[in-house]
Amino acid sequence: MAARIKKGDQVVVIAGSSKGKQGEVLTVLPREERAIVRGVAVAKRHKKPTRMGDPGGIIEQEKPVHLSNLKLIDPKTSKPTRVGFRVLEDGRKVRVAKTTNEVIES
Repeated sequence: MAARIKKGDQVVVIAGSSKGKQGEVLTVLPREERAIVRGVAVAKRHKKPTRMGDPGGIIEQEKPVHLSNLKLIDPKTSKPTRVGFRVLEDGRKVRVAKTTNEVIES
């Protein structure tokens, strides 16, 4: 299945406790249908110190968000949009913003 959301995309959360927050996709977990987005779904983790020099303490960590709760931000209009696909004349399959019908470069 082709990826509608890829690493480096700007997305907005449309549902859940982080609704309305925007951020950059850090990683995509295709098997779990989730993505980790910078600054979204942040949880505090209590971590023990280790012998390797890690001081431990309370750290903040982004948790995965389901892909159905994310919408890509259209680079032209800076508004959330759905993503479609189109095959160009040279045979490449590219992502297309549904609102503006523009090719999304990435």
